[in-house]
Amino acid sequence: MNLKSIYQEVILDHNRKPRNYGSLDCPTHHATGHNPLCGDRIDLDINMLDGHIEEIAFRGESCAICKASSSMMTSAVKGRSRQEAEALIREFREMLVSKEDNNDLDHLGRLKVLAGVRDLPTRVKCAILPWHTLHAAINSTGEATTEADDHSNKLVANNH
Repeated sequence: MNLKSIYQEVILDHNRKPRNYGSLDCPTHHATGHNPLCGDRIDLDINMLDGHIEEIAFRGESCAICKASSSMMTSAVKGRSRQEAEALIREFREMLVSKEDNNDLDHLGRLKVLAGVRDLPTRVKCAILPWHTLHAAINSTGEATTEADDHSNKLVANNH
């Protein structure tokens, strides 16, 4: 099985059966993420205890790539410290926007399958939106948008 078919299978699986989908009753942290060009919108709830993400959930209306990225992200950061989550945000974003073909992605675990989004430049913002939203939630800024992305001039996500 080649990497492209694995990528497609993972996207479809997480879109059909998203992990951590829903909301938390009394989250300690919350943010809303929006990609105004394509319409993806997600809400992210987190319960942090002693600087660690104890519970996390997302909900919203989004394309399959955004939903799969949200699902995989919530699974990847659950139980991690705030600092570990921030490092993962940077590493994931770098994986998607780097011009270099970085084959050393093993430290990202299952998230590395989303590197295939790089081949679809108009969809990169769809995959990054949940990560921007996670950053906003853990830093209590409340809202995130893909328009804040440093690469917004180069990455236009307006077609689904």
